[in-house]
Amino acid sequence: MTEALYFLDCYLKEFEATVEKVTEGKYIVLDRTAFYPESGGQPSDTGKLVRERDGAEFKVVYAGKFNGDISHEISPEGETGSEGLKVGDRVKGIIDWDRRYRHMRMHTATHVIANVIEKEAGAQITGNQLGLDQSRVDFSLEAFDREKFAEYEKIANEIIAENHSVNLYLVSRKEAEERLSRLTTLAKGFSEEITEVRLVEIEGVTIEACGGSHLKNTGEIKGINIEKLQNKGKSNRRMYFSLLD
Repeated sequence: MTEALYFLDCYLKEFEATVEKVTEGKYIVLDRTAFYPESGGQPSDTGKLVRERDGAEFKVVYAGKFNGDISHEISPEGETGSEGLKVGDRVKGIIDWDRRYRHMRMHTATHVIANVIEKEAGAQITGNQLGLDQSRVDFSLEAFDREKFAEYEKIANEIIAENHSVNLYLVSRKEAEERLSRLTTLAKGFSEEITEVRLVEIEGVTIEACGGSHLKNTGEIKGINIEKLQNKGKSNRRMYFSLLD
């Protein structure tokens, strides 16, 4: 199992690690990583791995989680060394911070607006997809009052401006279930295979299970703008929002 350094420190931009596995010369598994693997509607981090012994750089174009391992796909175009990475190589990982931080703002913003919709309209979140410029939230809601969403946006932005602290905890699933009335706002629930849960608490607003990267304070979001609402069929609704820069 790759040690996921981003679980409790989403602001880690660089780290050192050892190569544990190399597949097809381009899929690299490290003993530890701060690269976020694509999951839960959040795209993966990108960046680079720098080999310690000769400074050779390998561009990381994608990260994904497979059987407990986080695999880093490196681009041949990004390789400047005379040879590829090998098992045992020591590397420094460097995250594309602008991309990571944008996704952090989007992800914490998604928790805020999803919580507002859940509380105000009784909606269940059925999915989400984060983007750098625009993100979406899908939800189940019978009565679709579009005019209400201007109010939801206002409430969300008030919460954001209140500078609520965001805390991360790793606990057993049993402890999480005893502590919370529900693990997540997602309608599909939480996989039964997960025995250790990372909780994300926006103080005074919500606490739920989530493995994504998050901010330390809602004020860093700055604000959101609901750009579009779509009716995707019976009780299926979709909302697109962007960040206020």
